[in-house]
Amino acid sequence: MEKSKIEIVKIFKALSDETRLRIYLLLLQGELCVCELMNILDMEQSRISHNLRILKEAGLVKSKRRGKWIIYEVNSEVANNKIIQGLKSEWKLAEQDLEKLNKCKKENIREKFRCN
Repeated sequence: MEKSKIEIVKIFKALSDETRLRIYLLLLQGELCVCELMNILDMEQSRISHNLRILKEAGLVKSKRRGKWIIYEVNSEVANNKIIQGLKSEWKLAEQDLEKLNKCKKENIREKFRCN
């Protein structure tokens, strides 16, 4: 199988899980750390980290260290893929996730929990 087809299969596999799709849609709104995702999705750190690893392996997200935090963001190189462009135009972040994201940012959860 040629490289571009393999990459497309990885993207579909990574986004076929509801949790990973929710995480990706949240990251499309801006960068987040694990503790913010834990707070928004009401999930354990291990589950969030596992799903982030899969998204990262598929090339959909990347991470960077900022002080004591590891920050996750959408990989801009893959974000221009036609599949991702279609996803962004067709799928919207669930209202409940958007409300929790806004609350998380307003309350500055990252600082409050001193997370990594």
